[in-house]
Amino acid sequence: MAERIKSGIKRHRQSLKKRDRNTVVKSDLKTQLKKFESVLESKDPSSAQQILRETEAKLRKAASKGLIKKETASRKVSRISKRVAALSS
Repeated sequence: MAERIKSGIKRHRQSLKKRDRNTVVKSDLKTQLKKFESVLESKDPSSAQQILRETEAKLRKAASKGLIKKETASRKVSRISKRVAALSS
């Protein structure tokens, strides 16, 4: 049986932990975006502002961790901000 390389074993173990963590964060982000959509349907500007802040924070956090690109996060924030502004006016 071939020897296993110690650094390779550790690297694999780390990648599994990272994958689990990333899956949780991405899932949470998708849930937050769905929650934002449902609040937007209710057409309540004050709750829309609140959920916008939460959603923006989660998008920026995911971008800082490298889960999504910074440009993607900025684009999504811009689009949802525009929708909340349109709801307020």
